[in-house]
Amino acid sequence: MTKKAEELKMHEKDTGSSEVQIALLTGKIETLSAHIKQFKKDKHSSVGLLRAVNRRKKLLEYLKKNKFDSYKNVLTQLNLRK
Repeated sequence: MTKKAEELKMHEKDTGSSEVQIALLTGKIETLSAHIKQFKKDKHSSVGLLRAVNRRKKLLEYLKKNKFDSYKNVLTQLNLRK
């Protein structure tokens, strides 16, 4: 688990909360975007990147609607723009 995800955990064994999932997806998005910058013709990875971005977007919308304080915390912790 990434350092950012560790900071957003609710409890010790938390792996499924929206906050942790967003942090893990953010790490995946960063690595995939770096990979795609190097290998521009890798269409399979670009599809995976789009899926990860869309999943993170849906989770962020859920947090914004249901847990606004947590939403703001996640945005500041992960340096995301919204």
